[in-house]
Amino acid sequence: MALLDLSRHPATASTTTDWVCSCNSGRPIKSIRPSTFLFQPLRIHHGAFKKLSVNRENLVSSDSGSGNGYASYVHVPPSFLAAEKVEVETMLSLFLAKQGLSIALMSDRFTNHLLWKLHSLQKSRYLEQGREQLTAFEIQETLIPYLESLLLENGDFIYNLCPKLLISPSSTELLSMKIKKKNKNNKLLKAVARVCEKDSEGDLLPQVLYLIEIGMELNQIKDITRKFPPFAFYNLDRKIKPTIEFLLSLGISQADIPTILSKRPQLFGISLSNNLIPTMAYLEGFGVDKTQWAKIIYKFPAFLTFSRQKVRATVDYFSELGLSEDSIGKILTRFPHIISYNVDDKLRPTSEYFHSLGFDVANVMRKCPQVFGLSLEGNLKPITGFFVEKGFTDFEIQAMVSKYGTMYSFSLVENIIPKWGFFLTMDYDVKDLVKFPHYFGYSLEGRIKPRWSCLKESGVPMILSQLLSISDANFLTTLHKKAQRNVICTDQPSKSSSQ
Repeated sequence: MALLDLSRHPATASTTTDWVCSCNSGRPIKSIRPSTFLFQPLRIHHGAFKKLSVNRENLVSSDSGSGNGYASYVHVPPSFLAAEKVEVETMLSLFLAKQGLSIALMSDRFTNHLLWKLHSLQKSRYLEQGREQLTAFEIQETLIPYLESLLLENGDFIYNLCPKLLISPSSTELLSMKIKKKNKNNKLLKAVARVCEKDSEGDLLPQVLYLIEIGMELNQIKDITRKFPPFAFYNLDRKIKPTIEFLLSLGISQADIPTILSKRPQLFGISLSNNLIPTMAYLEGFGVDKTQWAKIIYKFPAFLTFSRQKVRATVDYFSELGLSEDSIGKILTRFPHIISYNVDDKLRPTSEYFHSLGFDVANVMRKCPQVFGLSLEGNLKPITGFFVEKGFTDFEIQAMVSKYGTMYSFSLVENIIPKWGFFLTMDYDVKDLVKFPHYFGYSLEGRIKPRWSCLKESGVPMILSQLLSISDANFLTTLHKKAQRNVICTDQPSKSSSQ
């Protein structure tokens, strides 16, 4: 049995290396992808490894196109690779910390391997012309399951499987890491400096002047560049202007453009013809109201930066739940953030939990899709358990969730429990709370207690929703009118008896 020399892995060398297992005669038996043996020993009988080397710079492997079992490659902008590597490093450090491990274990070699794995799993994205940069969310949802699978299959893979990849950095490596970090900072500073450059006549770059003309400030443009350095090198007529004009054509106000671009500068990197417009057309086919795009994009600018594969997976799951195309369109229009939720990590587990309680999952999705983004263990189960413990039926809990799903986002200790305790001192029935679960959304000290105190002093009745939902001015007016009617009603018997 032989082990692969990891120093020859394409993610860790200056050239990619595809290995071909050959028999004694030298005839290739099979082209082996590095991912098939990165962490596993290979049993090689009567054979040897021959390597095929090609220039790695800015290339990502693909199985399509060659037809011979070897790799073919597509160009990936260096800026994308650099940005994605930073996101991979951030994701890995958080993952290691969650496992109780030091980030000192995180070697550059293993980070490069994860970057290579990302390119392999997102192969179709890299084959798209004019593709957008992968978002942090997409990188996490691609790589975290892979890391978790290694942990599940091999136990403490950090120490057992890849000691050569995950090592405590030596002083030389630490120096190398500092140099790399310095280089990254230099690139960022260079990008920011570029948007501040002036020509011989004292004018800023054309793209910067254009953005200032539409209402952006130079500091906002610098912030955009820090978030998305490639922007500094985008052409005005080919990238920036077409994107902004397209957003304006959707009905987005020019005054809103700075806010949208500050939230999601990656919009500049999206191909209108190959990515953005086809994705919009696909969603419109599922009922997304084309007249609402301005509202959707302003509310959640990242909505259009997700890959079509990701969007399609979410829409397919909605259909699986039994939602009609019209309902899907309304959900995406009202709560576009849901497109960012991972189907297997968020939507499906939450759906299964609600189903176990007897909830109509499709109905919950239609009425309060935001609930599906909450933590199952941190929000949904504790709050549901609290109401079950207090004697609420599953039907009553479902009714409350359908009316006010935001209730699940509140702290059980700091919000639900104190307000429940005060509710028990009020002259209301539990049925009133089921009808108006919005009670939990009002400030206990700022509204609930003061309003209840006024109501008790007046001695007049008022339903729970009216007590809390109307404005202060209307509350006092309503209270005064009810008090007057109450006085008239109590005075009438004495007047008739005196006559």
